Amino acid sequence: MIALHNITFRYKDNLILKDINIVIPEKERLVIVGSSGSGKTSLLRLIAGFNTPDSGEIRIDGTIVAKEGKCLIPPEKREVAMVFQDLALWPHMNVYENIAFGLKVRKTPKKIREEKVKEMLSLVSLSGYEKRRIEELSGGQQQRVALARALILSPKVLLMDEPLSSLDNALNKKLRKEIIRLQEKFGFTLVYVTHNEEEAEEIGTRVITLDK
Repeated sequence: MIALHNITFRYKDNLILKDINIVIPEKERLVIVGSSGSGKTSLLRLIAGFNTPDSGEIRIDGTIVAKEGKCLIPPEKREVAMVFQDLALWPHMNVYENIAFGLKVRKTPKKIREEKVKEMLSLVSLSGYEKRRIEELSGGQQQRVALARALILSPKVLLMDEPLSSLDNALNKKLRKEIIRLQEKFGFTLVYVTHNEEEAEEIGTRVITLDK
């Protein structure tokens, strides 16, 4: 599903990633661990298309999306969704509006949007929360909104950047199982970044370490 070939990436003259080669099969749950500053988030952003490699090639589902310093396929056309560490939910929108946002941008008809949001709310156990403001939700509920917002677009690839790092241990364990359940249900390829070794071992079908 994803192939990175000889990827090198610099940020403000700092070498972040050098000669990275990774092949990620369809439906795999790949977990990336490594010390702070090792380039984990940069790797996700390259796959998503928010950054472009200085050299090397990135393929998604057989299509070259970036090569030798050029972005060939923009983020919105890669069928990739990302859940950020800070979730990046919009505080001025309620739960329904946050989840439906991507479909609205795609100009999906209102009736279909409503049906899909209802389905997603049920899947992440937030039925009845449509009109709640983001600030009224607990940390775990906000995580579920971010997941629903990503999954409603039916991505082939879901990228998650330390999504559970701010939660207490009990909630962390509960949402790990939720992520695995949703991945098995939808069949997307998951690339997941964490510092938590226990989290990595439970979620990952494979775990790799970025070092220096």
